[in-house]
Amino acid sequence: MEQQLIRERYELSMARILKFQEEQTVTEPYRDFFTAMSRFIGLCGRVMEAVEEGTFGSWTGEELKELNEKLYEDIRGDRYETSYGNPAWAVSRLGKELGRLLCFLYAEIRGDIAYAFEGRMLEMVIGNEALIEIYNLFEEGVPTEREVKDVLYWCVSDYCDVTLTYRIRECLDPSLDFAKKIIMESDLSDLSYLYRFGEYISEQELQTAGFLNRLPEETIRCMADTYTDGYIRGFAVMGRDLSKKKTVLIRYPLGFERMIRQAVKNFEAHGLSVIFMRAAVDSVNKNPAGRAGYTSSSPNKQYDYDHRYDSAVYYDKAFRDRKLSVLKTAYEQYKKEAAEYAGPAVVETFGEDSFSPVNKEEAWSFTEKQQRLFLEYRNLSMPVVNQYIPGDETSFTIIAFPLPSIGPDFEEIFKETIDINTLDYVKYQKIQQHIIDALDRAEYVEVLGNGTNRTNLRIDLAELSDPASQTRFENCVADVNIPLGEVFTSPRLSGTEGLLHVGSVYISGIQFKDLTMEFKEGRVTFVSCGNFLEELLPLAGEQEKKEAAEAGRRLVVQEIMNQHETLPMGEFAIGTNTTAYAMAERFGITDRLPILIVEKMGPHFAVGDTCYSWSEDSPMYNPDGKEMTARDNEISILRKENVSRAYFGVHKDITIPYKELGSITVVEPGGTRVPIIKDGRFVLPGTEELNQALDR
Repeated sequence: MEQQLIRERYELSMARILKFQEEQTVTEPYRDFFTAMSRFIGLCGRVMEAVEEGTFGSWTGEELKELNEKLYEDIRGDRYETSYGNPAWAVSRLGKELGRLLCFLYAEIRGDIAYAFEGRMLEMVIGNEALIEIYNLFEEGVPTEREVKDVLYWCVSDYCDVTLTYRIRECLDPSLDFAKKIIMESDLSDLSYLYRFGEYISEQELQTAGFLNRLPEETIRCMADTYTDGYIRGFAVMGRDLSKKKTVLIRYPLGFERMIRQAVKNFEAHGLSVIFMRAAVDSVNKNPAGRAGYTSSSPNKQYDYDHRYDSAVYYDKAFRDRKLSVLKTAYEQYKKEAAEYAGPAVVETFGEDSFSPVNKEEAWSFTEKQQRLFLEYRNLSMPVVNQYIPGDETSFTIIAFPLPSIGPDFEEIFKETIDINTLDYVKYQKIQQHIIDALDRAEYVEVLGNGTNRTNLRIDLAELSDPASQTRFENCVADVNIPLGEVFTSPRLSGTEGLLHVGSVYISGIQFKDLTMEFKEGRVTFVSCGNFLEELLPLAGEQEKKEAAEAGRRLVVQEIMNQHETLPMGEFAIGTNTTAYAMAERFGITDRLPILIVEKMGPHFAVGDTCYSWSEDSPMYNPDGKEMTARDNEISILRKENVSRAYFGVHKDITIPYKELGSITVVEPGGTRVPIIKDGRFVLPGTEELNQALDR
């Protein structure tokens, strides 16, 4: 009965929207916006009808390719300059107030692509009815900003129990098998299968899938085994019981289906059903920090950047409370599935062309009050999630591979990446133990940059009550965090201070140039980057330089610090994977590697939560049997008094590459100085073998 009612609402709303193209009851320039929306929704409606009738599976590869091009053409390339999805264009055509609101509506309705492919009729109805209500306002004349905003606000708020609840289910319920069927049942040699996901398919995905199809079966199995074995090993290393779990969530980039198909078989052999969730398509569930789920390369990164804070349209205290209430109800509804969830297994990629975002004043952004509410929601929601999915009962793994866009050496880089992901576990474990032994004798560690790198940091370390059975650093080899190659700790904030500087680093898909962070008592006190300063002419005025500097500061706060003005240093680590570094230097791709690999190529520092957030009370042991006790810092320990003050919901790594590194020196309580790295080379006895890759 309920489904029949939804179908009736769908048919009525589609019939009404398609008439927009014939009517002239709305004045220009607004009529053109509604006509464009009508055409787009009509195209999605064709897909929905074919899915409902069961005929979509018979569409040919050419038909699917043509459909994909039409669905995404409006935000690609030069077309974006005159798209209603571009806030600058929308405002220039429709006015500042209404243009920004209709641009938001445009972005929300683009979620219809996913809804149509998956047959999610109710979500399409929600968008359709909001569009019709706003269209009706324009038929009576030009409405006020408040009238349009009220429609959008109540649509998002009222249907939050639909959109957010489905998102929770999507992360936990293996019966939602839309993507799994495509992966496991398609003929992967016919690349048209890629168009059936409903994601934008570029040459990147086609070339990646084609390349994987040419790899020997043993190579595919090696890639999948490394990925799944790391995940399973993570539970053993962390001392967690995998036998209580039944599901694992795979997040990966389209094009890797041949590897993922084998990974599904591997996980199922361990008794784990696999879940695939799509990256979020609506503002309620999108994360400003990036996309999480199965996804493709973006049709336009500037479009994504322009819409990352669209929730500013409606984010107020009432909505925050509403969303928190729905979150609690949703997890209670799916508490059985939550209890069976083991954690995510993630495949990342690298090699995409660099992206330098343009900050548009027309794009939505949070007010200070909204930013505070947004951060409060994170702090309030984490205990809810942890109640149903305890952090000390789950694990994860992450692995990365290159994309064809990395350049003509793609195939050779891919082969070497596989080698890096499968380095000798035992050899690195022994070498890293020498580093840990030296660090365990330290009072603090000094890190200095080299040449133009201005890094000058003092890192204080947690105390050991029983050095014979305890250690401060985890010996990280190939399990949850692939490739291997680091030792890490949660530094003591008191006494940790100085300047962190990196010439170039990629974080959240954005290249940060001349990134600077200053610390006092372990907290960030100043940030900057030179992204926007580089664009200025030499004769730029002081005001222009100030504005560019402020834009750079905001970019760091938004994309690295997730809107926090200050964060603690949550991690200090020393990367030992000189093989990865040598590969990066040889192919000239250091600035295109993901942080997952870069963090193993020098010392790195994470701002935000520690590596052990939500599982600090779970014992962690190194291979030598010593307990890693530096799992807390002065902020995370506040969870025992007030959990909302202990966590930030962010952990971003920043690495100094060996070539920018002057030295890392252990300073013992009596003042004895023991160098670990000097002039970018390992000099601590027992670690010299790491220099062989650098020599090559």
